[in-house]
Amino acid sequence: MLLIHCPYCQEERPELEFRHAGEAHIARPTDMAALSDADFERFFFIRSNPKGIVFERWRHIHGCARFFNAARDTVSDRFLATYRAGDPKPALDGEGA
Repeated sequence: MLLIHCPYCQEERPELEFRHAGEAHIARPTDMAALSDADFERFFFIRSNPKGIVFERWRHIHGCARFFNAARDTVSDRFLATYRAGDPKPALDGEGA
């Protein structure tokens, strides 16, 4: 079973306690009403899906219930780092995202 480190609880817990919540570090447009239909679609539905390192949001639903960010390698499905929501991306060697 995959273990994920929660940066709030400060412990590794089984993956079954967590839920994926999409791509991390997506900036919300300041004036949503001014977006064209294409820009609105791009913001809500279009996400990158690279092979390699990605930055994602996760939620510890069966623990502290808080959202946090994680750097994960999509090839090996290995978590490289987890960090609190609002913190900047960590610098990683071989970063592809």
